[in-house]
Amino acid sequence: MRLHAFDCGWLSADLHRFLTGGSGRVRVPVPAYLIEHPRGLVLFDSGLHADTRVDAEKKLGFLAKLFEVHFGAGEAVAERLEARGFDPAGVTHLVTSHLHFDHVGGHAQIPNARLVVQRREWEAGHTPELMQKNGYDPRDYELGHEIELADGELDLFGDGRIVCLPTYGHTAGHQSLRVRLDGGEIVLTADACYFRRTLEEMNLPPTVHDPQQMKESLRRLAALQAGGARLFFGHDPELWATLPEPAIFS
Repeated sequence: MRLHAFDCGWLSADLHRFLTGGSGRVRVPVPAYLIEHPRGLVLFDSGLHADTRVDAEKKLGFLAKLFEVHFGAGEAVAERLEARGFDPAGVTHLVTSHLHFDHVGGHAQIPNARLVVQRREWEAGHTPELMQKNGYDPRDYELGHEIELADGELDLFGDGRIVCLPTYGHTAGHQSLRVRLDGGEIVLTADACYFRRTLEEMNLPPTVHDPQQMKESLRRLAALQAGGARLFFGHDPELWATLPEPAIFS
């Protein structure tokens, strides 16, 4: 097994949107990850939508006032995969941490995969109040994929190598992904933990779906880290700066 990490664009925003009390601006990566498993290719999240290159305000609406998009040629998820020698049409599973715009924007470029999402997140993505609050756009995820709805922890292939972990709180049904490589365990936290500082300081963003659940999810991630897992934080530019190029782990 191998894990490939790459960014599918970057975002700039006020730091206080990520850390309560933060000041100044921060530029953060929008990651996606491909895992090669003997039984299939698994993509975790898909980054930004190609339309944000052309007109971010038209695509994102009110969110374009909160986040400045940096999204260049070659950075869309299909382009990233092709640069690594993979056919986007050959991805078998598209594990989705949650339905925010920077995690589902490239789903249309992964046409044949089974979409794996927590049931409560999928339901939130079809609840008008939560859709409006979160800026969910069904055009990003209602694309005709085969859907697999998870109710809590899900061992994707039944061998313990790729496991969806419920890390609720950031959104109603957020999930992270535990990947057990021969060289050790990696946990892709997605937005359950934006930065290393988020975990070290237990500093939540000012706006989350359920603060108490998010704290519980952070404690679970901390326990996994204490047990030897390496955490890949959701949008941490400091972590991203330490990754090799290309970032491939086995």
